[in-house]
Amino acid sequence: MKVRNSLRSLKARHRDCQIVRRKGRVYVINKTQKRYKARQG
Repeated sequence: MKVRNSLRSLKARHRDCQIVRRKGRVYVINKTQKRYKARQG
């Protein structure tokens, strides 16, 4: 999992990416391609 400043660019990399907020942190998750995983904060 990568920790990044901006997650908007990561969301555009794959069409299945979703931005999720959990416990005050922002995550990019992808069910089909597990390598697109990131967190912010």
